[in-house]
Amino acid sequence: MVRDSSATKARLLDAAFSEFAASGIAGARVDRIAEAAQANKRLIYVYFGNKEQLFDLVLQRAMEAGSESVPFDAEDLAGYAGAVFDHLVERPALMRLLQWKQLERPGAGAAEAESYRRKIALLEEAQRAGRIDPSLDPADLLTLVMTLAQAWFSAATGPTAAPDPDPTATPAPGWPPGRLARHREAVVESVRRIVAPRPNPTA
Repeated sequence: MVRDSSATKARLLDAAFSEFAASGIAGARVDRIAEAAQANKRLIYVYFGNKEQLFDLVLQRAMEAGSESVPFDAEDLAGYAGAVFDHLVERPALMRLLQWKQLERPGAGAAEAESYRRKIALLEEAQRAGRIDPSLDPADLLTLVMTLAQAWFSAATGPTAAPDPDPTATPAPGWPPGRLARHREAVVESVRRIVAPRPNPTA
C-alpha cells in the first residue's frame, strides 16, 4: 500500500509539472492532472493541499533534481553556467515553469532562499581567497551567472530563430545544434570574463 501511494504521488507530481509548465497556476486544471496521472482527483488535495501548494512542491522537486544534476561550483562558475544551460536545453518545460513562478508566485520559498544563501556564502569565500573578482557583490554575481545561463530561453526574440549554417544537421524543432553550441560557448566565455580576478595594478 505504501508503495502504491508513493507511485501515485510521483505520477501526480509528474503530471502536475507538465500541466503547470503549459498553463501556469491559474490555467492549470486538477482534472487534467488527475487524468494524466490516472488517479482520483481527490488524492491531489489529500496529498498536496491546494493548487498553489502543489505548484510549490512541483517547483521544489524540480529545483532539487536540478541541484543534484548540476551541483553549484563556485570554483568553476563558467562551467557551472554551461551545465545549467545544458540542463535547461534538455528540460525546456522547466524554464516555462520558472517563468510562470515569476509571474504568478514571485518571491523565494524557504528551500529556494536557503539554496540562494548557500551559493552566496560559497561565492564570498571564493572572493576572499582571490579566486573570483571581488569587485562584484556576490548576490549580483550569482544573478549575472544565472541570467546568462537562462538568457537563450527567456529572450522575447533570440538566437533560436537564427538559421543553422550546417545544412546536414537534424536538430529538434527550434534548436539548431550549431547555433546552440555557439551560444553555449558565449555563455561560458562571458561568465569566465566576469569572474576572472583582475590583475593588481600595484603588484
